[in-house]
Amino acid sequence: MARDSCLARIAAGAAIGGAVGGAVGAVYGTYEAIRYKVPGLLKIRHIGQTTLGSAAVFGLFLGAGSLIHCGKSY
Repeated sequence: MARDSCLARIAAGAAIGGAVGGAVGAVYGTYEAIRYKVPGLLKIRHIGQTTLGSAAVFGLFLGAGSLIHCGKSY
């Protein structure tokens, strides 16, 4: 497997993980902000922090998983 192909797979995995993590984080952050009655504009900040944090974690793990699978040939 070529090196750029491996890097492309890692980047794609991280991007997909970021997208899925962002979606999950936005839903969970909204739920949490409503449940704990976060006041006013702090809701938007809370939802944004949850979204970005979740996207970063999911992207990191999916990118790492892609890196692990990159060296395997089936």
